[in-house]
Amino acid sequence: MSSLLPPTAAKLKSEGNEYFKNGQFGEAVLRYSEAIENVINLGVQSGDDLSILYSNRAACYLKEGNCSDCIQDCNRALELHPFSLKPLLRRAMAYESMERYRQAYVDYKMVLQIDSGIQAANDSVNRITRTLIDQDGPSWREKLPPIPVVPVSAQLHKWDGGSLTSETKRKKIDVCSKVVQDVLLNSRKPSTGFTYLEKTLKNEGNEFVKKGKYKEALMKYNECMKLNSKECAIYTNRALCYLKLYQYEEAKQDCDHVLRVEVSNVKAFYRRALAYKGLQVRKKNKAALLSMQVRNGLKPSNAAD
Repeated sequence: MSSLLPPTAAKLKSEGNEYFKNGQFGEAVLRYSEAIENVINLGVQSGDDLSILYSNRAACYLKEGNCSDCIQDCNRALELHPFSLKPLLRRAMAYESMERYRQAYVDYKMVLQIDSGIQAANDSVNRITRTLIDQDGPSWREKLPPIPVVPVSAQLHKWDGGSLTSETKRKKIDVCSKVVQDVLLNSRKPSTGFTYLEKTLKNEGNEFVKKGKYKEALMKYNECMKLNSKECAIYTNRALCYLKLYQYEEAKQDCDHVLRVEVSNVKAFYRRALAYKGLQVRKKNKAALLSMQVRNGLKPSNAAD
């Protein structure tokens, strides 16, 4: 499908695309904005091409963490070209980054109606489902907005108005999947200090703790720490797991780390005290065991550690 954009707008769009590829998202926004203004001022009837311009600008806003403007541009793009895959996916990502999980869930489900093979959307639906169950309980589905039925005409063989080969189609999916991961890893929330992915791992760890599954919780906290080793809450949570697993030295080390950063952290003080107590009990038990072995004529080297 050939572009119906006027020459000036087509040139500006091309420049915007180059800036986007180079990671210069602010410059790309300016070019796409000029192209949009040019098309609107000329009154050119090019709904699909104008939709793509809005969708491209939305991608820039998403990269910059400007989720509100991203959603606004995706809405405009979808008004011009309903059920277009890229604006739906970008709007879903923006909603998810803003923790507007119900709206994100609906958009991701529409994306999967268009192409069930987009792994990033499947992964996000699974994450959001767990979050909504935790948030709303068994009736979480009842609180969702209606999920529109995507018409057959919007299947993946048409992506933003143009036919694609399987190879090109897959490359575009891979790019979108990478953008999803970039946004979730980098959309840090000032209120918590955690990105969405880190927060999800932390919450999953907390749920395991509630169920008494401390080894599973420990694994989640370790995963979270690989992404963010600066947040004290992860160390104090992990210290709790170590205490429950009788790994007192490891618990003490995590609390020591926290108290070097936050000298008045109450949880770290309390859990370190429990770790010290556990170490003392272990030391006394070991001494008692050795004493008993000596009395019984056994070699101390045979003692279990």
